Amino acid sequence: MRKSSESETPGQEILDKEPDEIVNGKHLDLDDVLVNELGQFGCFQMRNILLVTIPIMMSAFMSEYIFSAAAIPHRCRIPECNEQDKSQKYNPEWILNVLPQTSSGFSSCERYVLLNLDTKGSLESCPASLFNQTKTIDCDGYVYSKDNSVVYDFDLGCQDWLRALAGTLNSVGILLAMPITGYISDRFGRRFALVVNVFNLSLIGLIRAFSVNYTMYMALQIVQTTLGAGTFSSAYIFAAELVGPKYRVVTSATLSSIFATGQVVLGAVAWLVQPWRYMIMTLHIPGFLVICYYAILPESVRWLLSKRKYAEATKVLKTVAKLNKTQISDKSLEALINSSKDSKPLLKEGNGNLMTKIIRSPVLLRRVCTTPVWWITTVFVYYGLSIDSTSLSDTIYLNYILTCAIEIPGFFTAVLVLDRVGRRATLSSGFLFSALCNIVFVFIPNELSVLRLVIYLLGKFGISMVMTSLYLYTSELYPTEFRHSLLAFSSMIGRIGSITAPLTPVLMEYWHGIPSLMFGGMGILSGILVLTQPETLGTKMPDTLAEAEALGKSDCSQRTS
Repeated sequence: MRKSSESETPGQEILDKEPDEIVNGKHLDLDDVLVNELGQFGCFQMRNILLVTIPIMMSAFMSEYIFSAAAIPHRCRIPECNEQDKSQKYNPEWILNVLPQTSSGFSSCERYVLLNLDTKGSLESCPASLFNQTKTIDCDGYVYSKDNSVVYDFDLGCQDWLRALAGTLNSVGILLAMPITGYISDRFGRRFALVVNVFNLSLIGLIRAFSVNYTMYMALQIVQTTLGAGTFSSAYIFAAELVGPKYRVVTSATLSSIFATGQVVLGAVAWLVQPWRYMIMTLHIPGFLVICYYAILPESVRWLLSKRKYAEATKVLKTVAKLNKTQISDKSLEALINSSKDSKPLLKEGNGNLMTKIIRSPVLLRRVCTTPVWWITTVFVYYGLSIDSTSLSDTIYLNYILTCAIEIPGFFTAVLVLDRVGRRATLSSGFLFSALCNIVFVFIPNELSVLRLVIYLLGKFGISMVMTSLYLYTSELYPTEFRHSLLAFSSMIGRIGSITAPLTPVLMEYWHGIPSLMFGGMGILSGILVLTQPETLGTKMPDTLAEAEALGKSDCSQRTS
């Protein structure tokens, strides 16, 4: 073995060689090196996971609109009773003299018509004789019970759809962020993409704390997620790409749990730091520390190899070996780099394009029509339950924290059962269990608050199991030649769920059970659709369309030993 001191630049002696000069070098990929030499999980991989903890947790802070744009109780302002602004007492003794009574107390958006009398009421006394209690009109001003929301600051009373639009724009921005982050990542590197995304998330979030109107708040909402929502995917790559195949599922569950922990931190900060402007500043200012990651975090080895930056890739690999107290031979380095030099884009089989092959293959067509439904349901129910948790009771912060914390056991439960009972059984049971809990929740009386909360949390537990399993199962159903495109298609269509989920709290104004029944109905549909697809446990991932079509057949020869 050569010593590193023989070359001033690590990997330079390999860089100067042509592929045909490496006569005895074997071709191998990075996974081979991790399994056989560097170690599948060691100090280097652990260090990377610890480093990306802050960015992953910060990516959860994008959901702060749940609190900053939270609905707050409001009613009509009554100028005839000397109410001059929105900060008047919310529930004075005379309130039912001027507002229609409802099952929840009194109307939020209507008031009685004033009689044409010269007398006026006061803040202390506003008699019913001043009003015609047979006619109502819409409010022309509002009084609020709390001031910790953009609803108070920007006077959004009785505009629930407009208020909920903040969450929808957040999800639209995440969808737009995918191609932008992909371009930056491929062009300038994964490390640059991570730092830029976190910086944008922090800077635009900080500016949004100083919004002067709701239009500015919403515009910055979509800009922030469009330019910063790539934080999670960029951080995920760093944490997972140098983890060996044996530990990838556990690592994925760990990273998802870090995200859930970030949501718990969000709920705690929103609870402790008020008003909402200070909360946003508290969440985003620490993100500027991630700028130093550009000097601490090594660049992605796979990206360096794809860009033929072999010297830098070699340096990173030797750092991995040093921290893991292992070694990588020069022969393996040469073979790895040689494989990278020889690598060519995977060509599609046959002459037809992807769309033609989907139409011509009934099996593939059914899967392309089925998997996006799973993704829409999973994302819709997952985010919908988190958002709607704030309406469970007055303890909105505790409800949100518990709803997010229950995800962690859900993630690891999926890891434990995926390789024991199979992918199909795990997904279907997760969908159906969550659906059952959501439907049962609708019919539990409000007085049984503890039981309602437990059933609600169990529903989130079930969909969290699905969230962990869905990516793996979808990947295993599609052939290598189309896997990336069809997985991306399913994920993109799934964003319909996250775009519509923030609107579900508004549906409670019509009937409290509408969102939960929607979650339950979609869960039952997806749970049944999962059973129409083959089990993939114990099979190798299909490389060709023929292998993908053969999945689940009795004569399938793809079983792994």
